[in-house]
This record gives sequence, C-alpha cells and structure tokens, in this order.
Amino acid sequence: MTYLGLDLGTSGVKALLMDAGQVIVASAASPLDVARPHAGWSEQDPSKWISAAEAAVGQLRATHQNELAAVRGIGLSGQMHGATLLDKSAAVLNPCILWNDTRSHAEAAELDADPVFRKITGNIVFPGFTAPKLVWIRNNRPDIFSRVATVLLPKDYLRLWLTGERVSEMSDASGTAWLDTGKRQWSEDLLAASDMRPEQMPSLVEGSQASGRLRAELAASWGMDGGVVVAGGAGDNAASAIGMGTIKAGSAFVSLGTSGVLFAANERYLPNPESAVHAFCHAIPGTWHQMGVILSATEALNWFAEIAGKDSAELTAELGSRLRPPSDVVFLPYLSGERTPHNDARIRGMFAGLARTASRADLTQSVLEGVAFAIRDSLEALRSAGTVLERVTAVGGGSRSQYWLQVLSSVLNMPVDVPADGDFGAAFGAARLGLIATENAEINEVCKPPPIARTIAPDPALTGQFNDTYAKYRALYPALKTVRL
Repeated sequence: MTYLGLDLGTSGVKALLMDAGQVIVASAASPLDVARPHAGWSEQDPSKWISAAEAAVGQLRATHQNELAAVRGIGLSGQMHGATLLDKSAAVLNPCILWNDTRSHAEAAELDADPVFRKITGNIVFPGFTAPKLVWIRNNRPDIFSRVATVLLPKDYLRLWLTGERVSEMSDASGTAWLDTGKRQWSEDLLAASDMRPEQMPSLVEGSQASGRLRAELAASWGMDGGVVVAGGAGDNAASAIGMGTIKAGSAFVSLGTSGVLFAANERYLPNPESAVHAFCHAIPGTWHQMGVILSATEALNWFAEIAGKDSAELTAELGSRLRPPSDVVFLPYLSGERTPHNDARIRGMFAGLARTASRADLTQSVLEGVAFAIRDSLEALRSAGTVLERVTAVGGGSRSQYWLQVLSSVLNMPVDVPADGDFGAAFGAARLGLIATENAEINEVCKPPPIARTIAPDPALTGQFNDTYAKYRALYPALKTVRL
C-alpha cells in the first residue's frame, strides 16, 4: 500500500509517494510559471496546474509503476489564498489571482475597516486573501463577477479534477476571510459583506477526512484500482506542520526560507489580529494554529550576498563557529515590507549604527541577527495571544547555517532543534493526510515529529546582550516609519 501527496506550489507541483510505514518511495516535480501582466499582479492558468500534476505523476509512473499502482489514498496541499473562479459548468472564468497579487489592496483595507471581519475570522484582511480579490473582480470585471458560480482555492481546483467534487478544508479556507475560524464554518455575514453567497462556496471537510474518490478514468490512466480516497488536505504551511508532526499545543517550527514563518499548533482558537498574527484552523479536527510571517529571511542574506559579491555560505563562514556578542550594527529586514507584527507593505529596511570600522562580517552578522529579531517579534506576538513555547524546530535553507541557529536560539532564549535529514515538507504532510483519511488511522500515531539530529541551546552569557539589542531593534521601526523614503 502506498499514499500519494500532491503539493501545488507557486513554482511547481510536487508528487510524493509514501509507503504504509511512512518511508518515502519516490518524488517528482513539474515546474509552473507565474504571469505578471501588470505591476502588482500575479496570476496562473489553472489548466497548467493539471498539466503539471499529470507530468509529475507521469514521472512517478515511469520510474515506480508498481508503487504508483498500489496507491490507496491521496492528500493535497497547496499555495493558499488564490481565487479560482468557475461558472456553473465549472469552466474557469479568469486566470487565478494568486496569494502574492496586491491589486486588491484598497478592497482589503475597505473590508478590514469593517470590524466584523477581524471579529469572526480572527485575522486582518490582507490584500493576498481571497475575499478582497472577489471585491476587486466585482468592481473592475462585473461581467465576470456576475457569472461566478464557485470560488475554489488552488489545490481544491486540483481536487475538482481528481474527484469531480467541489470541496475545501479548514486550514486553506481560513485564508479566504470568509471563514468563521472559531466555529470552522463559512460565515454568511462575511460572504454578504463582499456580495458573495454561501452556494458559491465549496463544502468543507477536515483535512484528515475523505473529500471524495479518484475518478475512474484517472485511476485507470495511472494504473490504480478504483476507490482511491482523496483526503481534504491542507494549505501549504499546515501541510508542512503535518509533515513535521507539529500538531500538539506547544509544538512549533521556524522556517527560514525566502520568507520566515513561526508556526505554532494550538488546542484552542487564539486570535490576535492586532499583531498581524494569522490564527487559522489546523488540518486536523479540534486544532488551530498561529503563524507569524516575516517577508525576508534568507532573502535578506541573499540580497546582501549579491551586494558583497560573495556566496551566502562564504559570508556566514567568515563569522566562525563560535557565537559572537551582538553586532553594533542593527539591521531591519524589511526589504519588501513586513507582515508580523507591523502589517506594513510600505516600510523598507535599513542598517543602523554604521561606523567606519564596520566590516563585511559585521554586516553579515547584523543581517542574521535582524532576521532573528524579526522572528522574535512573531514570538512576542504569539505570546501576547496566549501561546507558550518552550522550544522550536528549525527547517528551511537558513537552518543549514549553524551560526544562524545559534543566533536564533539566543535571541529567542529557547532551544532550537534541528531534524535529521529527510523530506518533511508539504507533500509529505499531504501524503500523511491521505493515509489517515483512507485507513482511519490514529492522527497522533501518524503525525509524529522527525528524529532530532542536534539541539542548539541559548548562550547564557549572551542572551542578556541580545535582549538589549532587540530593544534597540524594536525602537527603530517607529522611528523609521516617521521618515518614509
């Protein structure tokens, strides 16, 4: 028996095969392009998602035909917030408006000004969310708006192709600004506030529940038996959390990727929209999660590496292996604005405290520390909403830097665990959800954390100094905000 995870990302579709013992058998990927016809726009053709999924599964069939034929369950994960608009015959009306499309910033501000949105969703209405996109369509393309019969999120359009069912699940639906996040159901009040109707929404299941079965013609073309279950699945970060085993209250991970994420599982709904913390449903029943997001993590280091004319690994190697006291230079990593805790798209970054004696290594160190301070901002925002964390697990490309993890541990003043090598990402989490939905498996037994290779502890001799520098970091944002450049 095997299980298939399909992860629809912005840059490609990944297909991962996992056996009943959760050993990864094989994986394959097919790329996707993003269209940007105007400044601030970001779109994809949903038909290309299907082509990419077919190509990725086709690669698996070419190399692992027997294992693919043994698939009993499929799980889905994907980029969140995208608006895929269908007419009554399920034809696509418009290119999907993606999560990073900012054309609806005015509509988002209009909706967010209505207190009912934060009250019911527990979140700020960000421009990337789904609801303001539909308001933009209403205002600018009324011919399309009048024909919208169904709005699907990206991975749920793949589900429609796989099963013929119009279904979503709680974690992905949380990013629409139409979900009553505490009650885990669509809100008629929020839909009405954006001129939408409940019948235009897909039905909802939990991510670990079955949402339908694979269509017979697809099963036959992939060499599978009939009756393959398709699980509800999850949005990309919640799926990664399933892959990481981040499902119990107090468990958390930090992702140091292009952007940075602090993800914490909660056993109850803990909204804190004033700090730009996402409070979403998790992909499993009776569980929620909070998420702080910073927009530039490894992106900040890569930016500085380009300027310095060095590879990022070379720059961090110059710092040595032993943690230094905080740099006299303080870096604000707001290269593309900031999400948590400021919700400020216009703010930009800075180096503060530059002196003639500042070296390249000093600036590299300040970049690593600035990103860690931004993660600390997210930690403080989560704490203010009642979340208590005692340790975090680090993933993403930045976690390969031992020095950066030392900085992060001392800035957060908590141990940072580093998992053993392996694929614990969204496609793996989706495959896990496929297994649970198909076999009615025990969630806690399936979603175990990965083995930990090592743990980095805070340096007690330096945590006080990092606290002092963090206070300076915090004081710089309000000052910078007064002198918009």
